[in-house]
Amino acid sequence: MAYDPNVFRRANARLEARRAERSAALKERREEIYAALPRVQDIDRQLQETVRQAIVSALRQGTDPAPAIAVLRDRNLSLQRERDSLLSAHGYAAGGLDETPFCPRCADSGWRGTSMCSCLKRLCQEEQIKELTSLLGLKNQSFDTFDLDCYSSLPWPGQPLPPRENMELVRDTCYHYAARFRHTEIRNLFFHGAPGLGKTFLSACIAKEVSEQGFSVVYDTASNVFAQFEARKFDRDPDAAGDTRRYLSCDLLLLDDLGTEMTTPFVQSALYSLINARLVDDRCTVVSSNLSMEQVRQRYSAQVASRLEGEYHSMFFYGDDIRLQKKRRF
Repeated sequence: MAYDPNVFRRANARLEARRAERSAALKERREEIYAALPRVQDIDRQLQETVRQAIVSALRQGTDPAPAIAVLRDRNLSLQRERDSLLSAHGYAAGGLDETPFCPRCADSGWRGTSMCSCLKRLCQEEQIKELTSLLGLKNQSFDTFDLDCYSSLPWPGQPLPPRENMELVRDTCYHYAARFRHTEIRNLFFHGAPGLGKTFLSACIAKEVSEQGFSVVYDTASNVFAQFEARKFDRDPDAAGDTRRYLSCDLLLLDDLGTEMTTPFVQSALYSLINARLVDDRCTVVSSNLSMEQVRQRYSAQVASRLEGEYHSMFFYGDDIRLQKKRRF
């Protein structure tokens, strides 16, 4: 799982802030206890000094320091018991001077060996949802709030199902895809149809559900994605390499508004490379477009159309523009 570098940076900054806050609280508590109980401060000084002295002494004599440390350990245990007794007698917790990490699994480092700890994953997940919320308005968008009443129950020209029945199937497919992400036969989705029919809304629903499961999710428009690839290609932006890597490495990429960008030979090549690389790496992608599959064939290459037709589950959105319906109501 590879989170967006910006998401990871913000999550790591929160982890650092949490460590600093706990360290500051411990320092303040220690100063309070030392002021009230000077003997506790004296004990702590002895505990810190005696270990160093025993090791230095043993090394100078060229002997094994283990016996000296064993003797010292018993003395230190006695000092620790005295300290804990003093703290308890004056209303402080026995371990009140010990630095206790928020996460005992990783000691607040965020890592367990080379694996990211669940505490840092959780922070990444929270930061990712914040970002997706700002981009897609996830706060009010979910499968539960998807309104089928916006779609007509009357027959639609050239289609086997009325818009409402079609969108019920589309919604259920999207929900199943998101709820069982990476555990269904469907790995990629292609939404196509006229504007204002819910393609971005359902993309947002999928993004929210998948993100809450802890997977890395990136949403962006096609025009911005290809602008980043172009900036990297021609070295116009030193940070573009990192931005393009996130499109390739995330668990789920939501590529919105395909077809609104200027179509150049470079864009055609970049689109093929992006789609093909994610297929090879078995990473999931949801593409939405106002273009029909026939228009995709005309606008892009046969290779792009072949992969969208062969490797993506295609869903056609049709009906009356929801935005216009809402505008008429007001």
